[in-house]
Amino acid sequence: MSENNIFENTLKNFLSPIVDLLEDESVSEIMINGHDKIWVEKSGKIIKTEKKFADEDSLRAAVNNIAQSVGRKINDKEPRLDARLPNGYRIHVVIPPCARNGTTVSIRKFFSTSMTLKDYIGLNAMTVEVAQFLDIAMKLGKNILVSGGTGSGKTTLLGVLCERVPKGQRIIVIEDSTELSIEYEHVVFFETRIENEEGELEVSIEDLLKSSLRLRPDRIIVGEVRGSEAFHLVQAMNTGHKGCLGTVHANTAIDAMVRLEALSQGAGAKISEKALRHQVASAVDLVVQVSRLSDGSRKLVEVSEVLGFTQDNDYNIKQLYTLQDFNRDQEGKILGQIEPTGQEPSFMKEIKDLGIQFKSKKVLKKAA
Repeated sequence: MSENNIFENTLKNFLSPIVDLLEDESVSEIMINGHDKIWVEKSGKIIKTEKKFADEDSLRAAVNNIAQSVGRKINDKEPRLDARLPNGYRIHVVIPPCARNGTTVSIRKFFSTSMTLKDYIGLNAMTVEVAQFLDIAMKLGKNILVSGGTGSGKTTLLGVLCERVPKGQRIIVIEDSTELSIEYEHVVFFETRIENEEGELEVSIEDLLKSSLRLRPDRIIVGEVRGSEAFHLVQAMNTGHKGCLGTVHANTAIDAMVRLEALSQGAGAKISEKALRHQVASAVDLVVQVSRLSDGSRKLVEVSEVLGFTQDNDYNIKQLYTLQDFNRDQEGKILGQIEPTGQEPSFMKEIKDLGIQFKSKKVLKKAA
């Protein structure tokens, strides 16, 4: 029986209490905190449902069958399961006694619906000016780090930016689990492989990044930078691979740079801390911060340029756009949008020299 057939059989026979949630496109994540407590995320809001499994044994049986359908095991020796399901969803499980509430499961759904910068504008997630600026940054081959928390929309924005790469280039995409959907004429997708039961055959993001450097990439895209591969990405950004992109978990642009530095240190390279920090600072051109706000909406909240270091030896971050207005409408929706701060990017001359028409409204207003 094929992997897909095994999984479909598991859905029908073991996951029947949540099948309708899995099929509901408005549900982006299902969170099971024991057999009788099931929550979902809808439109950025976490909602408790009335769904439940008959008992802990029923939920555990479902988890065991899911593990089997993807060629894995979960037991007392290996109480955690992290896997991509045949339909593209990502599942993570922790079982008792580590999970004190009972078997705990998160199923995160990834939809293939393609977004564009125009869609972001329509959702009030960014303004026309910010969309134009990011489009220009992609054309110029700026190295961009997309930063944000879990579920903030980092991967979705990364996919949108990738589709703004000018034609005629070769993109290599490296992910821990395939999530990005990119419509581009010349793109290569790599996905990691977890180790087997004997602890062998693992292929990491770092391994794939090293391989990508030998495959003549114009741009390297790392779906999520969260380990020592950060060092090799920084090296790629500093050695002629313009327009590299990646995402990182951080709450601000400065936090994103510090995290990238810390992850790079984990590679164990024989390089001084000072040299590493300067390489990290020179590698990244822009940090785009995204956030899931209290009303459930996802917005760009900051676009900043990295300009080396300050006199205090901190990362010099120049905010170009920030979310400045948190007023709400009658339904509680946040009305504010990301607006220009009045500061121009350092590469404004590069934009003008290429004949690209772009002027910030706020900068024009201040000059007037």
